[in-house]
Amino acid sequence: MGMASYEIIGDAGEWRISHDGKAENVYQTKESAFEAAVAAASLALRQGHDVRITAPGRDTATGAANPG
Repeated sequence: MGMASYEIIGDAGEWRISHDGKAENVYQTKESAFEAAVAAASLALRQGHDVRITAPGRDTATGAANPG
């Protein structure tokens, strides 16, 4: 099997998971995008793929938009 790579991309309030050249769903926080990537990676791992997840460590802890 191949490599399943998931990259968390975006900025405050608009995070996405890039996988296979697509980044379709939008998440409000970096943490929620990460959790969705882990769920997808878990399935890929069960299917025999190597898995890689990357996420930026900048901005706020959650990556949420600042209110106001």
